[in-house]
Amino acid sequence: MNQQSKIKLFLFVLTMLAAHSVVAQTRHEYKIDIKLDFDKLSYTGTERVRWVNRGEKPSSVLYFHLYPNLRTGEQINANNSTETDTDEPQLDIVEVRSGVDDVPLVMSFDDQGTTLRINLREQVAPGNTTEVVIKFKGTVPEIDRDETSLTTHVVKQVSAALRSDREMRRARDINFHCRGVMLLGSSYPVLAVHDGDEWRRKLEPSVGDFVFNEAADYEVSITAPAGVEVFTSGSETGRSEKSGQTFSASAVRDFAILAGRGLRSEHTEVHGINVRSIFLAEHEKVGKRALTVAANSIRVFTATFGPLPFKTISIAEAPLVAGLGSCEFSGLNVIASAYFVDFDAPSVRNLPQIILEQRPSVEESLEWTVAHLVAHQWWGGAVGNDPAREPILDEALSCWSSLLYYKSTYGEEKAAAVLEDQVKGVYRLYRTFGGDDMDANRPARDYRNTFQYAAIVTAKGALMFVDLQRSLGDEKIFAALRNYYQANLYEIAQMEDLRIALSAGAPIEQRRMIGRTFTRWLTAKRGDEDIAPPDAELAATLGIPSKQAPQRSGDKNAFGALAKVGKFFWQQMTRIR
Repeated sequence: MNQQSKIKLFLFVLTMLAAHSVVAQTRHEYKIDIKLDFDKLSYTGTERVRWVNRGEKPSSVLYFHLYPNLRTGEQINANNSTETDTDEPQLDIVEVRSGVDDVPLVMSFDDQGTTLRINLREQVAPGNTTEVVIKFKGTVPEIDRDETSLTTHVVKQVSAALRSDREMRRARDINFHCRGVMLLGSSYPVLAVHDGDEWRRKLEPSVGDFVFNEAADYEVSITAPAGVEVFTSGSETGRSEKSGQTFSASAVRDFAILAGRGLRSEHTEVHGINVRSIFLAEHEKVGKRALTVAANSIRVFTATFGPLPFKTISIAEAPLVAGLGSCEFSGLNVIASAYFVDFDAPSVRNLPQIILEQRPSVEESLEWTVAHLVAHQWWGGAVGNDPAREPILDEALSCWSSLLYYKSTYGEEKAAAVLEDQVKGVYRLYRTFGGDDMDANRPARDYRNTFQYAAIVTAKGALMFVDLQRSLGDEKIFAALRNYYQANLYEIAQMEDLRIALSAGAPIEQRRMIGRTFTRWLTAKRGDEDIAPPDAELAATLGIPSKQAPQRSGDKNAFGALAKVGKFFWQQMTRIR
């Protein structure tokens, strides 16, 4: 980094610190005490929440999301109730009191048990605050280890490609216990987004992320049984026998907890951030590699977009179910343990040969995913957006940012190869298997599965930024995104905010070009022309059977009918989606 770049970065940090001081005064605050009963798959907790009314009207009611209680439409229709399902997590409210005078408050539940409504005793005027204290308890399901194997992940992707199966993210995907690890991605009541004077209460399951929160400050104490290691979205600030571990985090949109016996970690410091890799002992080699990639990614993105406000960024493995290769939370990114594969270890001999042959693909995919997830700390974390309404905003920027990591780390040639394989490749295969080109700026509910989502939202969206980078040049697009980042830090951005940032100060012809680029990639359905049309020759080479019988998850025989499928197909099927 040259002297001029260092000066710019220093000035940017000063600006951020000044903005942080002002914004922190108006952020919500959570003080949470949680006790984990690890072996009984349960926990209890109390939280004191300070809410700031940033609207223009007084409010006498608060709404909290109970994310673990989210069920898909099929689950609700099958049960015709919201009774406890042992295959899903559950979050129950024990008591709600005023944080001012300890008086019990009236509460009720809406939206099939996913929304907690609290009636306040007095209205809260704009700019004022109130506090409530909520006691809660929760449980998580035990996930069958067979649902989390690499073979099952690959079979799931093959099924999505061949039969266009419908997928829905479930609460159990991020709140569970499996293989001695517990992930609590959304374990506590969290304030619904208060947009102006409107509460964004509705939760809608889809193939995309369903967690959508405002930035807030957290202080969390966690007590766990002896021998259970605990990692979170925050930084550890204290430890005692009575209160366990205490963690804190500022301006984060959620507070995830990862606990387990046998978890290890290694860390390094980059630009004042504690960068950490969390892994099982048998995956130490892969975990160390993930740490190196994460650290390098933070260096690249900090120089390009500006520094993060977070003190800790972690890359962790956890046994995620097939269909979910990774998930991101503020400060804590999770990758399915299935992809933490040490191909030199004796244990991999049990994998199907056709997967063993894809070693370069699996290892490349892990590096790509680490960079992609780290980029989400800028896009989706520091700068928020609604993942249900505009998933393209964070997904496309994070995917494109990953390409910048490769270019900075390995050079133009490697970046170009990754662009063809990781980005254009998924669209090419999707169209070859009969998937329709679609608008890329639709709500997440409009996409059937992760295969379609990756081909349309992530790939086409990222390619729009590749096109804009080519047209505007590095200096202009990077400056525009730094301005977008700074203007929307801690806020919830919309697509129009991005358009404004890219067009600001540009001559009229360039503004028109930016508008045409947005239209071409997001709504014009010209993917075949701009990326690749369905490949008839590839389809013939693949020899895909016209109909596939239902296959058991993890059944190695599921690969039999596709054993002669081409290398390109299997490279794509072993990617982390």
